[in-house]
Amino acid sequence: MNAFTRILSKLAFSGDDIGIDLGTASVLIYKRGAGIVLHEPSVVAIDTNSGKVIAVGEEAREMLGRTPGNIQASRPLREGVIADYETTERMLAQFLSKAVGRSRFWKPRIIVCIPTGATDVEERAVRQATLAAGAKAAYIVEEPLAAALGAGMNIEGPQGNMIVDIGGGTTDVAVLSLGGIVCDTSLRIGGDKFDQALIRFVRSQFNLMIGERTAEDIKKTVGSAYITEHNRFLAMDVKGRHLISGLPRTVEITAEEANDAMREPIMAIVEAVKKVLEITPPELAADIINNGLLMTGGGSLLHGFDLLLQDELEVPVYVAENAVACVALGTGRILGHMSLLEKTKARGARRVL
Repeated sequence: MNAFTRILSKLAFSGDDIGIDLGTASVLIYKRGAGIVLHEPSVVAIDTNSGKVIAVGEEAREMLGRTPGNIQASRPLREGVIADYETTERMLAQFLSKAVGRSRFWKPRIIVCIPTGATDVEERAVRQATLAAGAKAAYIVEEPLAAALGAGMNIEGPQGNMIVDIGGGTTDVAVLSLGGIVCDTSLRIGGDKFDQALIRFVRSQFNLMIGERTAEDIKKTVGSAYITEHNRFLAMDVKGRHLISGLPRTVEITAEEANDAMREPIMAIVEAVKKVLEITPPELAADIINNGLLMTGGGSLLHGFDLLLQDELEVPVYVAENAVACVALGTGRILGHMSLLEKTKARGARRVL
């Protein structure tokens, strides 16, 4: 391959359209024709003296709670929206460069997903950050639509489908039909709230201070939304700093204790699903009884969450095969059929207040 061919190849690569799942916990980038090309934590490490970005993604996540005074590792997205605009822009630019390359001549069109409850101001911030990071054009799609498409759900027909997308910062609940959202609600509750509940529980029960990464390990190892005979006796050792002595200590956390700790945010999601069902038109509600409810997002992988919803709602509940990547995969389907983008623009759904 000669130099001219290499330059053309790089330009074509950089100019491809991409979709982004800009999540509170992680960012996934879908490149048209290549699939998911990046899956990294939404974390940035910055040198506070020089203002230089030291690391992004997994490398920056490893620094959380471990940095010296001149390095700040943070998550610029909170509860599904941008909390730190400038840092989000820089993080996006780094991720785009890593995933699809950079070129002065070609810029990609980018589809970005947002929660249904995002305000106009929050939506505008996402669009502007995406353009500033290097996009030629930025299109906004609501997460439940992208998640449903990514899970392989047929939302263009007249049948009613229900989806519960539980991310790191938000949970979106929506009933879909004829290519749009019929009714929905969005909660600023997700995996982060589960972690915070575990941190509070360990502090109050054992006078032990733990960090976000330790809380996440508890959630993944013994965390459960529904206690069964299979997981009732699960337990793990948790290390942290004792608040009274100031010394390192180890305590044991059981699955039942983790369940009690996370019960409040878990039941808030269950109640939100019930409220959306209450305002769902009867014909679509009948479809949901037949078709069931689909769960997507990393939070849906919490052990027993599907069993809890099935028990509370008395309808079949399924977890998507690739739950974490559904939103990003959905942007890929939209990129392949841009006519879908027009159908997803209207915001006229009945919303739980």
